[in-house]
Amino acid sequence: MPDRRDPIERWLYAGALAALIGGAWVALGLVGASAYAPYLSHTPTGAGASPPVPLRLFVFVAGWTLMSIAMMLPSSLPLVTVFHTITRAGTLVAVLVAGYLVIWALFGLAASVADSGLHELVEAVPGLRARTDIIPGTLLLAAGLFQFSPLKSSCLRQCRSPVGFVVQHWRGGHRAPRAFLLGVRHGVFCVGCCWALMLLMFAVGGLHLGWMFLLGTIMFVEKAVRWGRWVTAPAGALLTLWGLALLLKFPGIPPPF
Repeated sequence: MPDRRDPIERWLYAGALAALIGGAWVALGLVGASAYAPYLSHTPTGAGASPPVPLRLFVFVAGWTLMSIAMMLPSSLPLVTVFHTITRAGTLVAVLVAGYLVIWALFGLAASVADSGLHELVEAVPGLRARTDIIPGTLLLAAGLFQFSPLKSSCLRQCRSPVGFVVQHWRGGHRAPRAFLLGVRHGVFCVGCCWALMLLMFAVGGLHLGWMFLLGTIMFVEKAVRWGRWVTAPAGALLTLWGLALLLKFPGIPPPF
């Protein structure tokens, strides 16, 4: 006799993920319209207006985690779905997603600290302070060139094989810790193939839902769509040419914000 719980489980699973991802987009829109929006920008907030460093880091990492849910989790749904099909345990799926998001949160924290150090260096060196206009072009160029790198290709292969990845890394026993570790491993490969595109949010300078949707769509297609491999090189070429045009100051070329 067929198990009548299966359709209900599938609907609950799909509804929970849709609510999580959709809620992240709504929350980001609300944050972007609130007084906390400057906390998520990499630009200084002005003399005497900077929040305490711990508060700024906390809000930034929280916002970055929301961005990861909205932009990156959809691209990992094939792996999450395979894992749910194998385990049929919503709690383990939640633990898997938590491990995945921890890696993206740590990456966001490291990027924020590095960005703060870069701003301090720019402020300390007058020559660099006069050339801050090269930062958007440099980030675009780096993201474009990374699209052609062996590391990008290697990590994408792991992300494009959700069944093989779960079979290779999932073992029985101590299920919750192993589910968390599986999410961490997948997060590492996901960061490995998408970190450069995510850093473009620093070029944008803060919350920008249009850019988030565009970059999230590119990464989703690259990782989760069968013909996504044909998107990687054109996206890299476009970003590379855009970055070069900005660095060479071609007339009429807009910055990414």
